[in-house]
Amino acid sequence: MSRLLLTLSALALGSALALAQPARPALRAGAFAQDVTPEKFPVSVNGGFSDRKATAARDPLHARCLVLDDGKTKLALVVVDSCMVPRELLDAAKALAEKKTGIPAANVMISATHTHTAPSVAGVFQSDPDAAYAAFLTEKIAAGIEKAHANLVPAKAAWAVGHEPNHVFNRRWKLKDGVPNPDPFGGTSDRVRMNPPRQSPDLVEPAGPTDPGVTVLALRTADDKPLALFANYSLHYVGDVPPLSADYFGAFAEVVAQKLKAGGDFVGILSNGTSGDVNNINFKEAAPKLQPGERSRLVAEAVADAALKALEKAEYRADVSLRTAGTVIELPVRKPTADEVKRAEGILDRAKGRELKGAEEVYARETVKMATYPDTVSVPLHAYRIGDLAVAAIPCEVFTEIGLAVKKNSPFKPTCVVSLANGYFGYLPTPAHHAIGGYETWRARSSFLGVKSSDEIEAALAALLKQVK
Repeated sequence: MSRLLLTLSALALGSALALAQPARPALRAGAFAQDVTPEKFPVSVNGGFSDRKATAARDPLHARCLVLDDGKTKLALVVVDSCMVPRELLDAAKALAEKKTGIPAANVMISATHTHTAPSVAGVFQSDPDAAYAAFLTEKIAAGIEKAHANLVPAKAAWAVGHEPNHVFNRRWKLKDGVPNPDPFGGTSDRVRMNPPRQSPDLVEPAGPTDPGVTVLALRTADDKPLALFANYSLHYVGDVPPLSADYFGAFAEVVAQKLKAGGDFVGILSNGTSGDVNNINFKEAAPKLQPGERSRLVAEAVADAALKALEKAEYRADVSLRTAGTVIELPVRKPTADEVKRAEGILDRAKGRELKGAEEVYARETVKMATYPDTVSVPLHAYRIGDLAVAAIPCEVFTEIGLAVKKNSPFKPTCVVSLANGYFGYLPTPAHHAIGGYETWRARSSFLGVKSSDEIEAALAALLKQVK
């Protein structure tokens, strides 16, 4: 009898201890690639000083959606084939998705790939937002999140970092002393040039580094079938296909699915890292002769190979917890002086009645528009934790040095930084890059935050990453 009582007591104690222990997270994941190709043409296209009109889609555009749920927290990671998307549109899509799914808007990250061959939804240079497409895109993003949420199934996750250095080059080059280098505001003090002529004897060295890291988050079903793969790579875009096109981001989604021999429900996703000063051109060499789309495919193949190689030794786990943190910081706007506005108005008067030509005229229009901007703007920043992986979100075209600093100082290894996430606030150079000038620093709707804004953003992200730890 005493032995039976001891056994029952031990069982009761074991049950009590089990009840006292917090439940281990059990991950669920769902994904969906929502087609966001416009249904009506022509459409305005972002990405250049002049507006362009697309009359067809060379390949489909998508909002690639991944929803994760650990039993306590749900979050969504969405990457849209768009050049840049303003905060107002993304906030509307998040609010709509929250009504449909219950996922808090604060737990949804939506970023743009930065393809330069997608419909305009942000006003930059001479491209104005296409109102009909903006409304269409808002609805489609929310629908994609809803469908990914409906696809939630028990899942396993793994994360790793690959290495692909052969397709990233800093596009800002220091020039030899005495080389003429005017800016569009009448100045001549810039010491760097963006996208200089290939093999020019005037070039000294790149003005900054590159980041060859390929951070990857892979999801499998409970029975080990590929479900989704979210990657991050710091390359601006390739631009070898006429609009409309998803650029190498769309090619990556196709290539990684093929390499994994995944089913039709698999979703490959490539987000843009910190590539504000990085592109795919080696300025030391002559331009290679390639067919349209060939370079995008080569880059996609290489990045997919790096991602999958990194995952070879990664451990897939179902006990993955999720956390999110966000904040909004006020940052100053670089506004033109009265004299600068007067000069710009004179330039526009002389060009009245025709399309603006050249940087001086285009930036004159930007100067007049910047005069009406507020003195400060509210910039949203976010950090998301998925197991031991951290994702930091910045709503700018972020310089590579900033991304490398965020990664270095993060308590998470790995950490990836997603640019153009949750809004659009132009380029984000460092103060040192502001000092040497160049296109990315020229005041416009594409570059308007205060000179020290990157320092404030880095500090805020460091605090957010500690919160999700």
